[in-house]
Amino acid sequence: MDLVIRGARVVDGTGGPSYTADVGVHEGRIHAIGALPGGRTTLDADGLALAPGFVDMHAHSDLALLRDPDHSAKAAQGVTLEVLGQDGLSYAPADDRTLAGVRAAIAGWNGPGDDIDFDWRTVGGYLDRLDRAHGGRGIAVNAAYLVPQGTVRAYAVGWDDRPASAAELDRMRRLVAEGLAQGAVGMSSGLTYTPGMYASGSELTELCRVVARYGGYYCPHHRSYGRDALAAYAEMVRLAREAGCALHLAHATMNFGENEGRAPELLSLLDAALAQGADLTLDSYPYTPGCTTLVALLPSWANEGGPEAVLARLRDDADAERIRYALEVEGADGCHGVPVDWSTVEISGVGDPAFAGHVGTRVDGWDTARRLLLGDRLAPTILQHVGHEANVRAIMRHPVHTGGSDGILQGAKPHPRAYGTFPHYLGHYVRELGVLSLEECVAHLAGRPAARLRLPDRGLVRVGHRADLVLFDPLTVAAGSTYAHPRALPAGIPHVLIDGRFVIRDGRRTDVLAGRSVRRTPVRI
Repeated sequence: MDLVIRGARVVDGTGGPSYTADVGVHEGRIHAIGALPGGRTTLDADGLALAPGFVDMHAHSDLALLRDPDHSAKAAQGVTLEVLGQDGLSYAPADDRTLAGVRAAIAGWNGPGDDIDFDWRTVGGYLDRLDRAHGGRGIAVNAAYLVPQGTVRAYAVGWDDRPASAAELDRMRRLVAEGLAQGAVGMSSGLTYTPGMYASGSELTELCRVVARYGGYYCPHHRSYGRDALAAYAEMVRLAREAGCALHLAHATMNFGENEGRAPELLSLLDAALAQGADLTLDSYPYTPGCTTLVALLPSWANEGGPEAVLARLRDDADAERIRYALEVEGADGCHGVPVDWSTVEISGVGDPAFAGHVGTRVDGWDTARRLLLGDRLAPTILQHVGHEANVRAIMRHPVHTGGSDGILQGAKPHPRAYGTFPHYLGHYVRELGVLSLEECVAHLAGRPAARLRLPDRGLVRVGHRADLVLFDPLTVAAGSTYAHPRALPAGIPHVLIDGRFVIRDGRRTDVLAGRSVRRTPVRI
């Protein structure tokens, strides 16, 4: 065997009891489990837990994986697979016009991309680009992709708030089908972001029928996490059931004052759907603040037409006053139907260094927000301090829950979840609070995500499975990232392997690029 990991506490990803064993690795796969002879390399794992590599079910590393071969933000957490193409907006499929609009719209998530050669236009082309990144060596961790419904709508319909024509809907169906046939694992939506939010329920149902035919899943950021959160969750459950499509609810939270203490109502809704046979999972991050772009708070009508149209409205005093009134008095749909409380909005990043002085400060009102949006051309990212700890804990206990960082890596002070989600689960919520047992937590972070992705040889410590593994100390594992120091790396995770190769060894990033695109072979149903 290439490697024998000696005397580890095996937490196998099933949720069953952990046990002590040696684990042998050969040619990138788990070769044997038990009392084993030595291998070419032997690693003493006394005192360490051995788990399957963690799966980040909601990642925004679409350009970061191409930009940064190190990518310790995720590798050091024990993440061995990320799911990209989230919230309905990413970089494929696209033509030149669509790509330009998307790049501007999500510059706050991924940067403007001026350092990236966008030499692809299809989903398959993007996945190929990941595989030949960094001189053909690959990427830091594995990556799967969701076809982004907002990008598809921009491609077929544009950025206008109107129903799709029959021909446009047919084109969207074809684009989704092509992406799934090229290896995507499902489709995402961002239904508080333009232009995806302009899609009706019937339009989304038609696209979900395509996803279902290819055996994928639908991953919506639904229409409201605030005033109408429960109705928005219910809409997603209904349309997925109608389409016969598996459903995975993105960053499932109950935020804003209206929803304090209401997580049990959400979980009751989900339990009822599960009892009726729904194929349903969800993910969440173990923190209370949310993170998005400042422009995302604006009402949908202000975003119609794309980024340049938004800037034009912000320059016009009359339009700007209408936007302010919608935000502060009515409750804009971009802010989940809740009048914005500027004291909860913290600037976490800007595109133009001239505005760097605002990073880490709370927005003091509409005039400042407008000036930042115009001066920084919609690039500012924000933390929104609107969550509730009791809701966070209740949701993470649910048996269909999985872990997702929703980590935006841009900005001078990003949300600490980008660098800390997985060790924060293990350290704070397992060891310190006992919200989950260690075995349950690893199932949430590895076994269950792999099952949702329908990846038969990942997510478990099992003979024949890929040797995507993480070794951590249950007594010391902890997130290093904080709101003050969001890019600090975690403690207590000395070793991470992908395909049996060390990407983290003795707590340090190696030069190994073992990550590749993970393309699920579509099964026409």
